[in-house]
Order: sequence, then C-alpha cells, then structure tokens
Amino acid sequence: MKKLSLLSALSVAVASPALAASYNPFSGHFWTLSNTNLIVLLGFLLFVAILVWKKVPGMIGKMLDERAAGIKSELEEARALRDEAQTILASYERKQREVQEQADAIVAQAKKDAESAAVKAKEDLKASIARRLAAAEEQIGAAEAAAVREVRDTAISVAVAAASDVITKKMTAADANKLIDTAIAEVGDKLH
Repeated sequence: MKKLSLLSALSVAVASPALAASYNPFSGHFWTLSNTNLIVLLGFLLFVAILVWKKVPGMIGKMLDERAAGIKSELEEARALRDEAQTILASYERKQREVQEQADAIVAQAKKDAESAAVKAKEDLKASIARRLAAAEEQIGAAEAAAVREVRDTAISVAVAAASDVITKKMTAADANKLIDTAIAEVGDKLH
C-alpha cells in the first residue's frame, strides 16, 4: 500500500516538469477547465484514488505474494527433484561401478581359465609327443630287432652253407657215415 502511494507521488513529481514546461501552475490560466493538462492531472489523481479506494494495491500485493509463494514452492520442488535425481545418479553410478567390477572379475577369470587351458594344452601336447616318441622308439627297437634277426638268420644261413660246402669238400664218405651215426646216438640219448 505504501509502495503504491509512493509510486503515485513519484508519478505526480515526474509529471510536474512536463506541466511546468507547458503552463505555469501558479498562473490563472492553468486552473481553468480549458487547460488539458489540468484535466489530465485531475483524471490521473481520480484514477489513483479509485485504485486506492478499491484496495487494488492490496490485491496486487496479495497476487505478488501468492506468486512469490508459488515460485518458492516450485523452487523447493525443483530442489527436491534435484536431490532425488542426484540420489538416483549416485545409485546408477554405484551400480555401474559394481557391473564394471563384475566385468573385470569375469575378464580376469577368463584370462586365468585361458592360461590354465594353455598350460594344460602344453602338458597334453608334451604327453602326446612323449607317447609318439615312445611309440616311435618301440617301432625303431622292433625294426632293429627284426634287422638283427634277419642279419643273424642270413649269417646262420651263410655259415651253414659255407660249413656245408667245407664239409662236403673235406669230408669223405666214411667220415660222413661216422658223423651220421654220432648224431643218431646223440638224438637217441636225448630222447630217452
């Protein structure tokens, strides 16, 4: 209310230089109804008086107070929403960290599993190579034994053939008969 009366007084003070520029308010011509400046001033003062009489400044003040209260409640609501959003953001950031930690743990476990699988594969490969080497050594041993047997059999065959040739050339018929009789006697002793 005080603000409105101060505003009207200020309006009159601002309007007076304009009035002074056109007519002198202390002259007799100023106070006649033919002076439009006086009519405008009176109309303005009447308008301000009606506004004060109808309590318009109070209504304007009440509207401004209601508007301020509305803005204050909106600010409080916005602050509450901001706090809630920050809480939700912190929750999501925490969840993101947990998920990242889980992902890191999964990757680390996968690396460990891959390393152990690689170690096992190396061990399996070493065992497979050892088995193949053992099988190859067995085959080589068997081939050596077969070669030794074959050489021995060939040597025996050659020795028997050579001995047969030598015996045939040096032995007479009487020596052969004597050798046959000795062999028969040895066989007979071994059988009985």
